[in-house]
Amino acid sequence: MNYQVEKQTPEVFRPSRTGIEQRKNLGPCSGPNRQRDLCTFCTISLDQEEVFRTKVFDKSLSPFYGEDFYFEIPRPFQCLSFYVFAKGVFQRDLPVGKVSIRKEELCKFSGKEHWFGLQPVDPNSEVQGKVHLEMRLNELIIENGSMCQQLLVRIIECQGLPLISGQNCDPYATVSLVGPARFDQKKTKVKKKTSDPQFEETFYFEVTRPNSYTKKSHFQVEEEDIEKLEIKVDLWNNGNLAQDVFLGETRVSVKILRNDHIHRAWYLLQPKGNGKSKTDDLGSLRLNVTYTEDNVLPSACYTPLRTLLLKSPDIKPISASAAHILGDICRERYEAVLPVVRLLLHHSRLVSFVSAIAALELENTQEANTIFRGNSLATRCIDDMMKIVGRSYLTVTLKPVLDEICESNKTCEIDPIKLKEGDNVEVNKENLQGYVQKVFSSITQSSSSCPPLMCDVFRSLRQLASKRFPDDPHVQYSAVSSFVFLRFFAVAVLSPHTFQLRPHHPDLEVSRTLTLISKTIQTLGSWGSLSKNKLVCIHVFVCLISLSTCPPINLSIFPCKRAQGRKRIGKNFKKRWLRVTSRELSYHKHRGKEALCIMPVKNIQAVEKLDESAFNRKNMFQVLHSEKPLYVQAGNCVEASEWVEVLSQVSRCNPDRLGTFHPSAYLAGAWLCCRSLSDSQPGCKPCTPTLLANLQLDIDCDRETERIFSLFTSSYSKLQKMEDACASIAVYQGPLREQDDYSLFTIQDSKETFHTVRQISHILKELQREHDTRSGTAQYGSQ
Repeated sequence: MNYQVEKQTPEVFRPSRTGIEQRKNLGPCSGPNRQRDLCTFCTISLDQEEVFRTKVFDKSLSPFYGEDFYFEIPRPFQCLSFYVFAKGVFQRDLPVGKVSIRKEELCKFSGKEHWFGLQPVDPNSEVQGKVHLEMRLNELIIENGSMCQQLLVRIIECQGLPLISGQNCDPYATVSLVGPARFDQKKTKVKKKTSDPQFEETFYFEVTRPNSYTKKSHFQVEEEDIEKLEIKVDLWNNGNLAQDVFLGETRVSVKILRNDHIHRAWYLLQPKGNGKSKTDDLGSLRLNVTYTEDNVLPSACYTPLRTLLLKSPDIKPISASAAHILGDICRERYEAVLPVVRLLLHHSRLVSFVSAIAALELENTQEANTIFRGNSLATRCIDDMMKIVGRSYLTVTLKPVLDEICESNKTCEIDPIKLKEGDNVEVNKENLQGYVQKVFSSITQSSSSCPPLMCDVFRSLRQLASKRFPDDPHVQYSAVSSFVFLRFFAVAVLSPHTFQLRPHHPDLEVSRTLTLISKTIQTLGSWGSLSKNKLVCIHVFVCLISLSTCPPINLSIFPCKRAQGRKRIGKNFKKRWLRVTSRELSYHKHRGKEALCIMPVKNIQAVEKLDESAFNRKNMFQVLHSEKPLYVQAGNCVEASEWVEVLSQVSRCNPDRLGTFHPSAYLAGAWLCCRSLSDSQPGCKPCTPTLLANLQLDIDCDRETERIFSLFTSSYSKLQKMEDACASIAVYQGPLREQDDYSLFTIQDSKETFHTVRQISHILKELQREHDTRSGTAQYGSQ
């Protein structure tokens, strides 16, 4: 039986540009800070979860930041909030005010700058989460035969309640029936340490009573007053000895049961009194928020678009590929490249695509000293690739020295204008030189930790640059250093918080130190004004990261056994010491002795495990190359897997790699696996795909393809202009000069580009039809 399930990720928050631009006329905050002493910063929160924090702006009532932050949240949320804080010196940071935008209102402000008035930060308005309720109206017949109405309220559960002091709360709920002259309240049990409490408690409220009712609690309710009644649910955190903390409330009118005696629904928790309060002027905040919400369809819906994108590296010319066309029509949208990089990365197609677009860019590069200096599709792809796969590399390389710099807090200011009273410029210079030396040494000694994918890309860039500028001996190094130093390490040093190397923005003095170090690293990474030693050091580093293809692999381990595929096997196995580097595989009679045989890594065609039945030995693998295969027996299964992985990584980019292999040996004139008699017969089993080492990525290809669909759809007018341009070029044998828009597109082959554009258009229409078929609207309070 076949099932088709729609992915339940309808709410993906992708502000392509959340910009905190400026604050003005900040009002007073609680505490001793005077207005002239305000050092402020801003945070961004989804509900009550902080996701970003700006740098601290020193002593200004109208600070200007100009900071952008891009993030995506694959979960529901209620409010996007911006908090302004005054930096405390000897006490906690003090809230000045906030701007809170409900999710349903984001589209109203998306893509445009707005001034928002700051509202007070009131604990009763800081709410998040939702509550699941069931209401039922019952009619009861009492002893004298009269009818009365009873309201049943079942509080089932809550989800997404906030953390209190960084820990799960101890929530309980009060359920009240309120209305004209009515206030009946009941209380649930306290649930310990949970943000998703399961209450499953039922409460009963009498709505109407007969006139003959004579008990002390007697009351009369007119029929028309029933519709004025409402159920009010308040969530609280049990404070034990401290005061209970308000978590949110919701109100549901009893008249919702007018046409249905049973109602069951989720309700978002609201601020107390809906957060309405009169306040003094606390200032304003200028924001630019772009909000995009994607609805992810079942995976099969994306197969045509995904297939077209994955074919991009094979299209000739590359400018006619779907991935390049997306980059062309979304040239001004910096987030457009990221989903393409992720998709190609997941399917191991990124290196070939980057190589192709880098070659295209080099065709239009006239001088070697300007190589990869612009903001092109190639540089943006490589930038995003390094941020994705190089995060662990940065952590290993830079985090220890950056922690030392931020915590030791030595003064490094060398600008005479910015020196403070009592500063010694010579001491500061020594401090700066010491920090730069530590950072530079950490970088140049880290080549063995460079992720294999980055090595593959850099190797390709070196080859392309040398081919384009054969007379410049340094161009192969500058092609790589422009990314490694200028776009990777220098940026991480300047803004360590954006790479998760530090939790927040550094303070002003440390930030100045990091700026000086970053500028120095950029200078050292360029080719002008370098000493001979520094130049040689960078040459060696660039060469190493372009050649090394796995973590430290200069290994010498257990004795191994080998055989050269002869008819008899008995004494053919010898104990040998196997050693591999990024350049060669060799075996030795003993450790430290001369090599008995050296095999260049570039000649390895495949590395695969060997069937145990081949030689009746366990833990065997084979190294296939241009001559006889090398059969090796490892000490155990773990070591055998490690050797296969290491050898596969160092040889994975070899041009002569095989697609098939024989899982057994050729003995007694036949292959034991397929019984073929020819020793040159192609393999009978597909080779194992080589995976990216040290790269663990959780990439949802359907989400990324949906994002690409949204980008194509939002830029559909440009896609049509490109189609028109291709048609005009084909008809008139050249571009029309009067069409200025055409010059924005890269069209090398008009027919091939036209064909791809038409494919894209057709796929977009089919996907849009799927979205329209599955679209629906959900109302507040619905199930």
